[in-house]
Amino acid sequence: MSSSIPSSSAGGVGSADSAAPRRNSKRPKYSKFTQQELPACKPILTPRWVISAFMLVSIVFIPIGVVSLFASRDVVEIIDRYETACVPDGFKNDKVKKRMKKPIYVYYQLDNFYQNHRRYVKSRSDSQLKENSSWDDVSSCKPEDMSNDQPIVPCGLIAWSLFNDTYSFSLNNQQLAVNKKGISWKSDRDSKFGKDVFPKNFQNGTLKGGATLDPSIPLSKQEDLIVWMRTAALPTFRKLYGKIEQDLQPNDRILVTLDNNYNTYSFNGKKKLVLSTTSWLGGKNDFLGIAYLTVGGLCFFLALSFTVVYLVKPSSSGGEANMLVIQIRLGCLGYLQEIQEDIKQCKKNLEPLITNDYSWVDGLMY
Repeated sequence: MSSSIPSSSAGGVGSADSAAPRRNSKRPKYSKFTQQELPACKPILTPRWVISAFMLVSIVFIPIGVVSLFASRDVVEIIDRYETACVPDGFKNDKVKKRMKKPIYVYYQLDNFYQNHRRYVKSRSDSQLKENSSWDDVSSCKPEDMSNDQPIVPCGLIAWSLFNDTYSFSLNNQQLAVNKKGISWKSDRDSKFGKDVFPKNFQNGTLKGGATLDPSIPLSKQEDLIVWMRTAALPTFRKLYGKIEQDLQPNDRILVTLDNNYNTYSFNGKKKLVLSTTSWLGGKNDFLGIAYLTVGGLCFFLALSFTVVYLVKPSSSGGEANMLVIQIRLGCLGYLQEIQEDIKQCKKNLEPLITNDYSWVDGLMY
């Protein structure tokens, strides 16, 4: 009688265990990716591999740096600062020192002008510039949003401060035409400035910040405005004024007539006129070539240094050390596999006795 009671109670517990609903395991779905079992390559960097890698980088980078530097040096530039006087003496007759192939790009350069100022950058209405139906959307254009109780088109500080110096060039008493078409980004003309949006009430206030706009020309064709509205990230920047579609020969003298209208004196700014050609790499910029030469030269120096060290003190036991590392890794891997097998067996033995969530056992597997 006493022997049957324990057996019936044990049987009752077992039946209760089998009938009780089990909670879903928190173990993630098995995959080689989640368990980090994907095949991987872990190369052992020998001195020869390191020296070869540095030498390869130097062989590739140094020629690229030399070519880039020569391409930048082929660009011809004439730069003159002119805000200190109406027409400086050195600027009345600029002498071409090297042949300048067309097209010759005319830039104006401003120094100490922070177009990236937060309030300045936000003072514009993109919807107004793009759509005629939003001509009165000037909520983000303060303080240049309204004039005489009427919305300003285009509104905002950026448009209000439009650059208004003008330049004209002559060579041998003949006028050099400056092409001002196609100086802005095509994406800006097509997507950001509407063909049916015309200037309205622009520069009609008591204080004019810059150039005026022709109210009969849509904003998509006002390329001086489009170029100016693409704000610069740095306080010193250049913006394209136009293009001269004519070659200039050495010793040619260019007569420049300019209107010095734009006020840079209030913020100690500088104004410069730049005539520049281009190469296959773009404008004059030595940074790219110098950067390639620096990295290539540094890699060559490291390759040479490692070669000397390797030849003076060669590592004779390098192969033995590598084999030792491989043996240690294989031993650790086998040991971990044995532990996993023991945990699986332990879990299999504990499953009939556990009534609650046994996700903690699953956690031991990972």
